[in-house]
Amino acid sequence: QVQLQESGPGLVKPSQTLSLTCAVSGGSITSNFYFWSWIRQPPGKGLEWMGAIAYSGTTYYSPSLKLRTSISRDTSKNQFTLTLSSVTPEDTAVYFCVREGDAMGVDYWGKGTQVTVSS
Repeated sequence: QVQLQESGPGLVKPSQTLSLTCAVSGGSITSNFYFWSWIRQPPGKGLEWMGAIAYSGTTYYSPSLKLRTSISRDTSKNQFTLTLSSVTPEDTAVYFCVREGDAMGVDYWGKGTQVTVSS
């Protein structure tokens, strides 16, 4: 059973950089052929896929967030990290880390972590 756990600050000031880490247990982030992704849900809105880091280390980003987003990993700790720069109140959301299979879509979700951008 794969488990994902998000961690990071619950409150970030506008223009700052948000960093969230997802710790993975029960499976390796280098296992073929999975993708480890970040998805967020702003209040009252739908889910937004932000980006992913593949088992190979290749990264993929949503075009709308590409300029502000970076995803990295630490294979020794089996975790991956989202960095979102120049945040605004519109970045307020629940952030989820998930595992995606090549053909099956998302099969495991973290519980999510609330991030509020406010001065």
